[in-house]
Parts: sequence; C-alpha cells; structure tokens
Amino acid sequence: VNQNVPHNSSLYKKPFVESFEETPLWVAVLTYMGYGILTIFGYLRDFLRHWDIEKCHVARERDEQKDFVPLYQDFENFYTRNLYMRIRDNWNRPICSVPGAKVDLVERVTHDYNWTFEHTGKVVKDVINMGSYNYLGFAENTGACADAALEVTKMYGVGVGSTRCEMGNLDIHEEMEQLVARFLGVESAMAFGMGFATNSMNIPALMGKGCLILSDELNHTSLVLGARLSGSTIRVFKHNNMQSLEKLLRDAIVHGQPRTHRPWKKILIVVEGIYSMEGSIVRLPEVIALKKRYKAYLYLDEAHSIGALGPNGRGVVDYFGLDSKDVDIMMGTFTKSFGAAGGYIGGKKELIDYLRRHSHSAMYATSMSPPVAQQIITSMKIIMGEDGTTLGADRLRQLSQNTTFFRRRLHEMGFIIYGNDDSPVVPLMLYMPAKIGAFGREMLKRNIGTVVVGFPATPIIESRARFCVSAAHTREMLDTVSPISNMKHKRQKFTFIFSPPPYSYLQHGLFLL
Repeated sequence: VNQNVPHNSSLYKKPFVESFEETPLWVAVLTYMGYGILTIFGYLRDFLRHWDIEKCHVARERDEQKDFVPLYQDFENFYTRNLYMRIRDNWNRPICSVPGAKVDLVERVTHDYNWTFEHTGKVVKDVINMGSYNYLGFAENTGACADAALEVTKMYGVGVGSTRCEMGNLDIHEEMEQLVARFLGVESAMAFGMGFATNSMNIPALMGKGCLILSDELNHTSLVLGARLSGSTIRVFKHNNMQSLEKLLRDAIVHGQPRTHRPWKKILIVVEGIYSMEGSIVRLPEVIALKKRYKAYLYLDEAHSIGALGPNGRGVVDYFGLDSKDVDIMMGTFTKSFGAAGGYIGGKKELIDYLRRHSHSAMYATSMSPPVAQQIITSMKIIMGEDGTTLGADRLRQLSQNTTFFRRRLHEMGFIIYGNDDSPVVPLMLYMPAKIGAFGREMLKRNIGTVVVGFPATPIIESRARFCVSAAHTREMLDTVSPISNMKHKRQKFTFIFSPPPYSYLQHGLFLL
C-alpha cells in the first residue's frame, strides 16, 4: 500500500495519511488483456459493419465528403462504438424525484445493445443514492430551504433575464455574496451561475501571456480549460507531491521564461480541496508554505470540500485550521453541499472588484435565479448556525460519522479504496473493464444507485466505482450498501462483489462476465 505521509509533518495539527494501493502487477496485465480483447473484437465488428454484415448505428462521414477534414476523430469514435456502448446503460439514467438519500428512477430497456433506450412507463422506487454530491443532505423538497425558495419564487419569479452589470443585479444576490464572504472569512466574494464557468472563465481573467500556472495533474477539467484559455505557460506537478511542486517553483524562479529568461509576471499554483476521483485531500499547509517561500499565488478550488470538511463546514482551510487570508483566490461551488447551483470566488476586495469588471462570466452570463440564491442563503445560514437551530452542526457531525463508518466497513470487507479517511468521496477500485458495467448493474438490481468510472476519466488500469457519502444517509442505508445485509446467508451470483472473502475475487481480478 502506498501511504502518502506529509513531507513536513510539523505543519499539520493532526495526522494526515492517505492510502493509494498500487495495482497488483498481474491484475494490471489482465486488465490490459481485457482491453486488448475488446479492441480486437471492436476491429472485427467494424470490419463486419464496413461490409454491411452488421448494422452500423453510429454517425459516419458521407462518401462524397471523404476528402474533407473529418468531423469525427477516429479513435474516439472507435472507443464509443465498441467499448463505451457495451456499458452505456450505467450512465444518464433519468430520475424522477429529488436526488436525496433515495431516488426514483425511470425504468428503461434497450433492444439494440445500448444504442437506443425505451422507457417502460414503470418507476424503480427508493433506490439508495450513492452517486449525488449531496454531502449535507440539502437536496430536498421539504424543510426550511424549500419553503424559503418557494417564497422568493413568488416574489421575484424564476428567471432574471439580464446580466448582473445591466438589469439583473438583485438585492438577494448582494445579500448572498456578503454572506459567502462572511462564511469564508474573506473581504469580499462574488457568485456565478455555473460552477464550471467559475473556473474556466475567471482564470483567463487573472492570468495571461508571460504568466506561469502550476497545476496538479489530477485537477478538474474546468481548471485545465481555464488554464489553457488564459494563454499562460502551464506546467503540471505530480498529484499532491510537494517535492514535484517545489522543483517546478525553484526552476521557475531560477530560469524564468523560456528563451528570454525574464522573470514570470505571475506564478499561480492551482489545486483542489478534495479531488473527486481520488478521494484525496490537498496538502494545504505544505502548499501554503511553498507559496509563501517562493512568492507565488494560490488558487484553491473547494468544489467538493466546502461544506463537507472542517468542524464548521468551511472547507479544507477550516479542516487544517489555517487562515483563509493565506489563500489568494478561494473558489467553490454551490452545487454539492448547498443543494443549489453556481459557484463563487472569494478573496481580497481588490481581486473581486477586478473580476467584476474583467470576468467574461460576470459580464456576459445571465444572473443567478432568485430561488437558487435563496437556497444558498438558507442552507449557508443553517450550516453557520444562524437559523437558531443546531441542524447545521448535526449534519456536519453526521456526515463525518457516516464517512468514517462507510470507509471502515469497506476496509473490513477487503476492498481496495482510495483517498483520505475524512473524505466523503470514496473510490472503490474495480480495475477490469468487465467489472465496470457488471458492478453498476448488479448494484441497481439491489436498489443501489452508484457511479462507475473508467478510461479515459481514470487511468486505463484504475477503473473504479465512486461512492459519495451524505449526511442524509442513515446507518441502515450504508449497511445495506456495504455488506448487503439481506444477502449474508445467500451465496448467489455476484454475491462476492458485496461480501468478499479476505482475498476477494473482485479485488484480485478473477471476475468473469
């Protein structure tokens, strides 16, 4: 097991250990063999489609356009046709209820091997929801948040119909931003209607030519896109590896820009609070120490950590007991812990004033919907305890307990899971391509909805199932997901997926479809 221990433990107030077990060699070999067999059969089926022996469902270039620049990339098309299509039924399942602790799914069937789906008209009731980012359980249609959003809808309507800088700046938006700044412990904050755009549209406003961005190799696509759109030079450091980051910082200071060797205009370190595919937590104390030593700026994406970490739910800064003023740009989203939509950026007043004038997302995007803003205000006040109840503290404590319990149970069952013990994102390693589809289908048969992930979202030999723990989950729900308690005395097909022996077949790659 690869135990990632801090390089400078004196910066931490409590133990910080993360587990990332390396893929066993022969499991990796079998996984590559699985992909190889799928690829061979894919080429065989493409040959049959070319000669019209097998029907081709995918879009193709017309014969008269064969000399044009292709609209479809060949390998992407091949992967979609022959690998993704086999397990496509595990994604995009339509739900017809609130995405709370349990959801209702619209039942669908396919008669052409996942190329098309038909709804049966039936509903699969009470599926335990282990896939939504509903960390604090605020995705609900009853209670204080829903009631407040309903009242605001009656007052303001749903749509604004304008940008913030024109006729779309409502008093509720300003109230929300002041509350967010107070919650984060920063001078000022501003909100955006879309979390993805918060990263992709604001990084280009802050960085440009002659600037250097140092990005963690596992950063989210929105951060990667924002960095590329900025026109800055991008250098990638190994995930959560402070030696790798320090080497890049040192080289940047010593050598400067390529060819001219002039000093970089700005150096920006970009990291996330919780990495949503690994379940790992950023080593923020060490990152801040390096940032100060080398006079760089720090951009912290708290999409998954805000509300989900820390004794007060204020994210990874709160989790480590650090000062929010040490983080230059604090970014996060309202889509996870707050049960709403959109994102925010917090920091010094000068930073926020600059972004209001220069950010494309602030200048051209339609304002946030009023009931969404009210959902954020109400849920944030509950977390802060300003509603006069202990509901926020209770949910924070429940999430922490559920996370500890669920991770411990999976460990006891012999599964390989990644990440930090305090992370509510729990990746369970599957490795082989055949297991991706089988695991998702078998979980759904047992009324459990989860997310399965494979290449290219993960390395090719590190396919996984990802569970997201919520404060809304009861201990009985989590017990159902982990040992499948109703099957303890039944040795049925696939039972070992949920109740493995000490050296489980799932873990060591002996699972065949």
